[in-house]
Order: sequence, then C-alpha cells, then structure tokens
Amino acid sequence: MTEFWAWLEGFMNTGWSLPVRIGLIVLVALFVRLLLQIVIRRVVNRVISGVKKKQNVEDTAALQASPVAAMRIVQRTRAFGGVLSSTVTTVVVLVSLVLIVSAIDPNATGAFSLITAALGAGLGFGAQNVVRDVLNGLFIVAEDQLGVGDVVDLGQATGVVEAVGIRVTTVRDVNGTLWYVRNGEILRVGNMSQGWARVILDLAIPYDADIDAVKDRMLQTGVEMRADGKWKRLMMEQPEIWGIESISSEAVILRMVVKTRAGSKDDVARELRSRVKRTLDAMGLRLPSLNVATVRAPTTEGSSDTPVIPGLSKPPATKPLPTGGKK
Repeated sequence: MTEFWAWLEGFMNTGWSLPVRIGLIVLVALFVRLLLQIVIRRVVNRVISGVKKKQNVEDTAALQASPVAAMRIVQRTRAFGGVLSSTVTTVVVLVSLVLIVSAIDPNATGAFSLITAALGAGLGFGAQNVVRDVLNGLFIVAEDQLGVGDVVDLGQATGVVEAVGIRVTTVRDVNGTLWYVRNGEILRVGNMSQGWARVILDLAIPYDADIDAVKDRMLQTGVEMRADGKWKRLMMEQPEIWGIESISSEAVILRMVVKTRAGSKDDVARELRSRVKRTLDAMGLRLPSLNVATVRAPTTEGSSDTPVIPGLSKPPATKPLPTGGKK
C-alpha cells in the first residue's frame, strides 16, 4: 500500500499536462471499477451456479422444492452483490475526485482534510439520512431480512424485490409499478419468501346445513388435492379444518388451513377454492349472501324509517331542546 501511494504521488508530479493527467485518472478509475465489477459478478455467479449444481436444478425458482437454505444462499448472494457493486462505484468516484482535485492544485491535498472536516460539519445534519440509508441497507442484507426475488411487505410497498442497493431497495408490485424505497425508511420487513406460508380459507355455510358433513367433504377435498403430484410438493402438510370461526343468523363460517411452501401460497389458495367450490356444488349447497344492514338516524319522536336490527337497543325518543324565548 505504501508503494502504491508513493507511485501515485510520483505520477501526480510528472511533467504531463493537466488535461492528460485528469484523463488518465478517469480512465484508471473506469478500469478499476470495471475490474472490480467483473470480480464481484463472477463470484456471485459462481456461488449461485454452485448451489444450483448441487441441487441439480437450472432455475432459481426450482430451489423452492429443495432445502430452504439453498434458496436463501442464492437470494442473499445476489443482494450482497448489488450492495458491493454500489459500494465499489461510490468509493471509486470519491477517490477519483480527490485525485483530480490534487492534479489541479497539488497544495489542495494538504487543505483537503480541513475541507473535509468543514464539509462534514456542514453536511452532518443534511447527510444523516443518507448515512442512515446506507447503514440500514447493510444491516438488512447482513441479517438476511430480504434478498433479490423475495416477496416482501415493506409498509410503503409490497411486491418482489428486484434490487438491493447501498441506499435504495427497488420493489416491483403486482401491478408492475417499480417502487424505490429508501433503506432508512424501512422500519419493518414482512418477508413472504422465507420458510413457509399458510393458506386460510374462510367459507360461509348456510346456517341450516349439516356442518359435520361439510367439514368432512372439505377436508377430503384438501387431502385429495395434496395427493395430486402437481400440488404435493407445494403443500407441506395435510389440510386442516380449524372449525367454526363465527355464527350469524344467515351463515356459519368454517375455516380451513393448509401449510404451503413460501411463494406458492396464492397458487395453492386459488386451486383449493376452485376444488372446494366444485365440492359444494356437488353437495347442492348454495352459499348465502351476507347482507349488511345500516341503521339510519332516527326521525322526530324517536321513530325510524328502517327496521331496528335485533340486538341493538332502540334509541330513546327525545324532544328538541328550547333555543330561547319564553318557556
């Protein structure tokens, strides 16, 4: 390192013209950045290729059927690659600017520390958000809170993570909108691609239906679906009927759940709803329409132009209060 700075100082003191020295600094900076980017890209690709080769798959999505750790290694490596690439670019640009300033005025390097201290004091308050973004981004990646390809809920945006930068994380939502979320603004991360997920199916059954028979048929439908080879690898456990969630005068709400692999929740839920619907049609059950009644404000003398819903107390009849004058 000492030899490098000695060479750099000798290079800055050569008799070349100022434009030539600045041009060489820019070319060297671009070459160094390109070289480091290639090294980072090759390391990332080698790690990803090694995991895929070990699991004998070609597509990252196929790793969902493999141990969860393998998929997390791929996603975490991609996230680290994005952060390192951004860091390399930032460092190279800063060093290049310092060298260019030194080439323009050799005496500026002595005062550069004072300038840096002044700028640090002046920009300390304004740049604290940038520093928070950078530090929070590093912690997010280091703690494996999210990775490229994860489906996440960041509060401000929900979707698939496309890139994790040193300051900004980009998320593509279901409508195709690309959201740029500052890392410092991420207060919570809901990751739907780690471990497992759960499908929760709430079904409104007519009040007078045979609940036990419906529960048996729903459970049988879920078990048959899991026995299907297409869905067996996505449904980690047998479906379960948790029972009655609520009762009203019109319907009984039954809850059915099934544990799935992360990222497959929506596909399993859609297929399960379709099969349960066909099962209920075969049983001759028609799901009730749950009506919502709205109570209007009472008219004069306490009467109302809508029927009173059972269970709600009838408002008392009141007379207008006097506003003045003789009593």
